[in-house]
Amino acid sequence: MTPFRAGPRNALTDVAGVLVGQAEDARLGSGVTAALFERPAVASVDVRGGGPGARETELLAPERAVERVDALVLSGGSAFGLDAASGVMAALAEDGRGFAVGPARVPIVPAAILFDLTNGGDKDWGRFPPYRDLGYAAARAAGPEVALGSVGAGLGARTATLKGGLGSASTAIEPLGVTVGALAAVNALGSATVGDGPWFWAAPYEIGVEFGGLGPAPEVPAQALLPPPKPLAGANTTLAIVATDAALTKAEAKALAGMAQGGLVRALLPVHTPLDGDLVFAASTERVALGPDRLAALSLIGHAAALTLARAIARGVHAATPLPFPGAQPSWALRHGRQAP
Repeated sequence: MTPFRAGPRNALTDVAGVLVGQAEDARLGSGVTAALFERPAVASVDVRGGGPGARETELLAPERAVERVDALVLSGGSAFGLDAASGVMAALAEDGRGFAVGPARVPIVPAAILFDLTNGGDKDWGRFPPYRDLGYAAARAAGPEVALGSVGAGLGARTATLKGGLGSASTAIEPLGVTVGALAAVNALGSATVGDGPWFWAAPYEIGVEFGGLGPAPEVPAQALLPPPKPLAGANTTLAIVATDAALTKAEAKALAGMAQGGLVRALLPVHTPLDGDLVFAASTERVALGPDRLAALSLIGHAAALTLARAIARGVHAATPLPFPGAQPSWALRHGRQAP
């Protein structure tokens, strides 16, 4: 009997204390996804890509003084999208949330961005980019349900071969009584599928038919192992959040983020190149105490997080729909004549 099963929503919000909100602008071809924590969560980050774009990630190093965050934000818009965190901060401040500094409160909201400025959307936004407002709207929309595909930060996302998107998945780890969830905005230099076929690299880790149920590719063409020609520097990124209800220290959250990077390796090819901005945030809502063998427990949680993230990436591409702009990439369903469930 497998020790892993998908949670009831098969989403990041199966982790107790986590809500997700999303907002997008169809004309812009871009959007924002925010994970809000009902109580401040222990958090850290692992950055592997050579071209990251992020805010407050240095704060998440284990030796830094602030241990907990109020939210994590993934946004389109390249560096303009970093404004999305300010919108989420504004919503949290209205709710009285934040790190207490005397009578003041400062919401702690690390963020990361992906490049979607050349996807055909209207980026002529004038003096002020729209991402602060989109961030505020995403925070106000936060709830337990998580839409997949061309939504939020995944609206304008692309991959080497198919339309990218926003994916999520969860795993209940039966031996520990712990849940792990993952959320990914897939805008990768690499491909989530094997060559031109419908099979996902992440197929061995699929639970049920969450991204088609096709199983692994019967063969892997040599061409499928090569990176795409003439990649655009700085334009490729997979952003992810993994969360667990296991009570972790900040150093353990850092280790969890590092182990979860294995999900990108399992689901995308290539990955972590000098042209990618790949990073993984990790958070703990501290609802479930671990036993005395913390190293063994953390190893199992990290392994589950990597598999869960691989599934989330495949689900994001599987559920995506094409952008309504000339030259837009086809979706998985459109290219392979299949209807995503």
